[in-house]
Amino acid sequence: MSAGPAELLRRLCDTTAARLAGAHLRERVAQVRAGLDAPLRVAVAGAVSSGKSTLVNALLGLPVAPVDAGECTFVVTQYEYGEDDGRITIELADGGVAHSRLLPGHRLPSDLGVEASRIRRLRVALDVPSLRTITIVDTPGMNTVTASNERAARSMLFGSGDEDDRAQAMIYVLRYVQRFDDTTLSEFRPLTDASGMSCVNTLAVLGQVDRRGDEDDPWPTARRLAAQGYRDLRTSVFDVVPVIGLLAETARARPLDAEETAALEALAAMDEDDLEDYLLDLEDFRTAPELPVPAQVRHRLVERLHRYGLTVAVRAVRESGAADPGALTTLLLERSGYASAGRAATGSVAAGLAHFARRADQLKALDALTRLRAIARTPALGSDRVTLDALAAQLDENRPIATALGGLRIFTAAEALGRGTLVLNEEMTGELLRLARHDEPAGQLGLPAQASPDEIAAAATAASTRWRTLAMMSEGRTGGHRARDVLTVLEDLVSAALDAKEAAADGGAGGGGGGGGEPLPVLRVSPAAIEALRASPLVPADDRRALELLVTGTELATQLGAPPGAPPAEVAGRAAALGARFRVLTHRPLSLRQRRAAETLCEAYETVWTRYGTEVPGPHAGGVR
Repeated sequence: MSAGPAELLRRLCDTTAARLAGAHLRERVAQVRAGLDAPLRVAVAGAVSSGKSTLVNALLGLPVAPVDAGECTFVVTQYEYGEDDGRITIELADGGVAHSRLLPGHRLPSDLGVEASRIRRLRVALDVPSLRTITIVDTPGMNTVTASNERAARSMLFGSGDEDDRAQAMIYVLRYVQRFDDTTLSEFRPLTDASGMSCVNTLAVLGQVDRRGDEDDPWPTARRLAAQGYRDLRTSVFDVVPVIGLLAETARARPLDAEETAALEALAAMDEDDLEDYLLDLEDFRTAPELPVPAQVRHRLVERLHRYGLTVAVRAVRESGAADPGALTTLLLERSGYASAGRAATGSVAAGLAHFARRADQLKALDALTRLRAIARTPALGSDRVTLDALAAQLDENRPIATALGGLRIFTAAEALGRGTLVLNEEMTGELLRLARHDEPAGQLGLPAQASPDEIAAAATAASTRWRTLAMMSEGRTGGHRARDVLTVLEDLVSAALDAKEAAADGGAGGGGGGGGEPLPVLRVSPAAIEALRASPLVPADDRRALELLVTGTELATQLGAPPGAPPAEVAGRAAALGARFRVLTHRPLSLRQRRAAETLCEAYETVWTRYGTEVPGPHAGGVR
């Protein structure tokens, strides 16, 4: 099994660090290496009073993040996995460290014993299984998200702006607005550009969607606005999703207690019109003396549910005749919009977080690649300069490691689209973003989930034509490199679909040894690979004839130019000779697609040799004409 992008970069970090003499450079490379092994760092950012900390609590499933103004709301707080549940490490700006603990109930203390201005970052250890794979970074609220440079944006979002503060993905909470106007867009886009985020690792959350008082059901408008937001921000974000963070926090982090549940039953027993009148003005609901629930409990219910949540909960109690705490928690989570129905790939906070988790290794590798390229540009002398130049050469797009990091191709192309170095029309923009958003081939190509291999291959082939044209027109430029990246991914989808079709036709049956004049099983080779090579003028006439035989032969022997029913040993000898001939093609100046097609044929021929080559044939067997 080939190594993934993260493993390849781990090896590169190890070899580079071993050759560096400078301790500072070694430490920087070691930080990159450590980041590849650590959980994915997801920063949660947002404007002041956008509901950011409420969402953090929902993500954690604990009421840790303070939602009221306090010194903890002005510093970066990192929630990470730790068996010493509740331990707080206070990293100071001067390099010092202090310690504290969470209060009972998993709450940050309002006073940390250190002035907020002296704090660089808080690190809170929580024994929460989900934090083994994703670390949540709560960032201070911002009045504006505009940043003039990368370091300023990183400092604003992640603390010091140093490399070990880098987040590899971001959830940005937008306050509920009537529409995504130019002001919202002009603030958001510079943030993602300057902080190193893009449409592959940024999720925009439209929070507090229940705060419009003129709608009984806020969800139709919220979903419509989120869809419009995605259309406007799609080159900057993976998705725009609506959520009622308050209900998600209540359901996931601090469920209703017995007193609050009893209060809902009492409210459900009231006249429906009377209660609706009280809820029109929440201050009136909190303070009215004649309601059958103590004022302090009503105050808590407003804080925990607000108007929409109260309406939903009371209606559910009326319909069921009793307040079931478990059923209420399930209902509130559903009405919060936190999770998608079923296992949808997009459309909710939970789906976005799952998207990040599935692609964690790729996102970490993408971040590591950026950091290693920055290290390679660092001024240095002597042997370290030589080592850094070698690192830069290894990371060059034309070197083997760039090909081996194929899992990042769509990510880098999507980043280039967001930054304007890859310019696409509407159709191709949609194609690229689908490839970036979805994991399954059908979804990546905009097809129904049940699409057949033929449909997938046809759609990917049609798209390949457009991307091949763009790659040729932009040859040698950044846009051309990125278009070729997308083309490679589309060609992979074609090959995989054809392989799936052939496997289904074979019914999973394997070939045996054959012999005694019995025909050997036909060699299944991708038609796309054959056509790719036949299209090249660099393929000799004899090799073209061999390609034609692969297509027209009715059994393995005739596919390889042997007489029908030839013994397995003779067939194996011909396969070995053909494999050697096509291996020569891989060293010729073919296109990437054609070179990979030649490698595919070599592997097929060598498989035949391995399976049937138990007897070495005479010299005539190798003389393929």
